[in-house]
Amino acid sequence: MRPFRPSRGQGSEGSSLVQGGQRRHRPDYQIVLFVGLLMLIGLVVMYAIGPQRANVLNEVHNTTFYTDTYFVVKQLASLGLAIVAFIVMMSIPFETMKRYGLRVLQIALALSALLFIFGNILHVDAIATNTLGAYRWFNLGVFGSFQPAEVLKLALIIYMSGFLAVRYREGKINDHQATVYPMVALSALVLFIVVVLQKDMGTGIAVASTILLMLIASGMSWKILGKIGLVAIIAAILLTVFVPHRRERLVTFFQGDQASSQSAESDDTNYHIKNAMIALGSGGIAGRGIGQSVQSTGYLPEAINDSIFAIIGEIFGFVGTTVIVVLFGALLMRLLRIADHQPDMAMRIAVAGIFGWLGAHVLMNVASMIGAIPLTGITLPLLSFGGTSMVVMTGALGLAFQLSRY
Repeated sequence: MRPFRPSRGQGSEGSSLVQGGQRRHRPDYQIVLFVGLLMLIGLVVMYAIGPQRANVLNEVHNTTFYTDTYFVVKQLASLGLAIVAFIVMMSIPFETMKRYGLRVLQIALALSALLFIFGNILHVDAIATNTLGAYRWFNLGVFGSFQPAEVLKLALIIYMSGFLAVRYREGKINDHQATVYPMVALSALVLFIVVVLQKDMGTGIAVASTILLMLIASGMSWKILGKIGLVAIIAAILLTVFVPHRRERLVTFFQGDQASSQSAESDDTNYHIKNAMIALGSGGIAGRGIGQSVQSTGYLPEAINDSIFAIIGEIFGFVGTTVIVVLFGALLMRLLRIADHQPDMAMRIAVAGIFGWLGAHVLMNVASMIGAIPLTGITLPLLSFGGTSMVVMTGALGLAFQLSRY
């Protein structure tokens, strides 16, 4: 990013003059194009593998509840809500969002605390969904589930962008008491909730990436950023080494097949990675074709969620995965350009946060599926099955679309 230079006529009110007095230009419609194409591809994949996934679940649970169209219909509903979220976030003035940013952040933190209480203390599984020993979702019955960590990411971006912009205008962006310590404390609280209480290291890395990009965009000195980064790396190492299933994933990654004889966790992780690689390899150049997926019939875990990139490789081949990477790359470049051309510091920081959030998800998901990094349970935005992630991420991109007008 280029050094930040406020627009002419911008005073202490900053973005108020930008939105209230500066002439707006045509928004970046390429964002809509790339988001729409990715959503459409995800819907096609869900249509292609939904029946296989339904058969697997019906066999596992000895039921006939899941129909052939179950997953594509639910994905359509999520897409509808996501479009509404995009429109809402592109319509509400950013100044209004900043005004209520702290309140929304407090609500998101409270919901995360309630999730921990219902799940880990009261053990009310009817409210808090237990998935592999972790409580990350509220159970909403027929309406599906709700993941407060996703709302927490967006609330964090809106609040931090306003806070850091004020400190920048005051000349206190590197002041420890006014800026650094409060930001470190807030970041530590959010990461503690996500990584320790909800046991979600993948989301924790995404949150840390979001925070880091916002701090960089705010103009904080590299010396301070280096110290914060060092503390974060040490904390991440400790939270990995002293947590068995994370330690086992590292063992599996570095030792490969040799690790599979050491523990059941290594067997599970090794199995996941092996089948992801089989899916990508069996797709070849042009893929096996729609309706011909083998891995989605029960071999590859989380075929419609975390492993959807591997399934895309199986169905559409190297060509399909290349298209996905290019679309995400193009979308990220648009976000970077928007952040680089913002006339207001708060807007610049907000778009940088969205860039970090989306980029971290895409990079970790794709890298883990091709075996470049240890397996991380993280969704591929706009493609993976799931309502909360898609709706909130699309809402964040709606905010970026709004800010592209300035």
